[in-house]
Amino acid sequence: MNAPMEAAVVKQHLIDPEICIRCNTCESICPVGAITHDSRNYVVDVSKCNWCNDCISPCPTGSIDNYRRMPRMKAYSIEEQLGWDELPAELSGAEITALAGDEGEASAEAQAAEATTAPAADPSGQTAFNSAQYGASIPPWSAAHAYTNLYGPKAAEKTVTATVVGNLRVTAVGKDYDTHHIVLDFGSMPFPVLEGQSIGIVPPGVDANGKPHHARQYSIASPRNGERPGHNNLSLTIKRVLEDHSGQPVRGVASNYMCDLNVGDTVQVIGPFGTSFLMPNHPKSSIVMICTGTGSAPMRAMTEWRRRLRASGKFEGGKLMLFFGARTQEELPYFGPLQSLPKDFIDISFTFSRTPGQPKRYVQDALRERAADLVPLLQDPNACFYVCGLKAMEEGVVLALRDVATQAGLDWDAVGASLKREGRLHLETY
Repeated sequence: MNAPMEAAVVKQHLIDPEICIRCNTCESICPVGAITHDSRNYVVDVSKCNWCNDCISPCPTGSIDNYRRMPRMKAYSIEEQLGWDELPAELSGAEITALAGDEGEASAEAQAAEATTAPAADPSGQTAFNSAQYGASIPPWSAAHAYTNLYGPKAAEKTVTATVVGNLRVTAVGKDYDTHHIVLDFGSMPFPVLEGQSIGIVPPGVDANGKPHHARQYSIASPRNGERPGHNNLSLTIKRVLEDHSGQPVRGVASNYMCDLNVGDTVQVIGPFGTSFLMPNHPKSSIVMICTGTGSAPMRAMTEWRRRLRASGKFEGGKLMLFFGARTQEELPYFGPLQSLPKDFIDISFTFSRTPGQPKRYVQDALRERAADLVPLLQDPNACFYVCGLKAMEEGVVLALRDVATQAGLDWDAVGASLKREGRLHLETY
């Protein structure tokens, strides 16, 4: 007797807007495209979500791990979720029954819902390539243990105060690519971090609706023992945002706040976050880093940690490769310091897409050019791949890796599955 009513009720996956740090991890990893966002919230489309749970473990804050039981035909819409400041209260069984009434669930609606979960097709009728399905949600087996959420909405301490001890511009002068290397010191407050983790910066003031600003997430650009070895500090790579991804003028709240800070100023920090985008720690492990712009932050952290290990003489690392793209050389952070790294320590390929008089080159072009070097690493269980930058680069990079594998006679489905299963391919795009 209860079957029709149970069929009409759905377990709706929701994101807690009070805890979410808008890092885009969930959207980038969702294999069915069920997650979307606006300038306010990240939300889940109930008609597309299939509860695969791929998004839950990578979420740095746990904000994704929420649900409400709702009548399917009364489930919270995307529009409703985008306007939330907090999750709605859970409904009692009686309230759910009253809402559901005798509406049931029409078979036509069920079929339509199932159709929305199918992979999109391209104009040729072929299933569209889904790069997110290859991204690992677990760290490499030898990664160090990561501490997370020591400070934040669900922690005993909501924020920790850090002091600015350095603010250095790391790109050439130009109004459209003002990127800063900012060093924060935590004094006596514990704040252990690993390469590949991130923190949240809470900008002061309120937004246009009078609400306190949400925290903005930034990847850590320094190794685990600090920007200055042995000190309780870390660094960030922050680009001053003057326009959105569509080229429309916009002044980024947190990026401009951070880039304008002076030494001695203090900021409110939450985190750290991240348990999967971590580097391997076992000897002879190789690392392939693929990034654009400020996506170089975690790559800088990994490179510097390996450099310090090498200098100690106590660790034998494997191959270290960096594919780094920007519009022009002037817009590429850390270009000078990267040039000074020993060639027998790191193999660097730069690509520039807007150099006057030169053809456009992207990181995926460099990957294809270096296929002979990448094929053995794709097959090597001791080699890990890391991709960080704008979302638009992700598909091109994974397609390039697929082409490299396929042209070498490898079965990409098997290679891609092993990269994901073994925590060897990490995608962090935004």
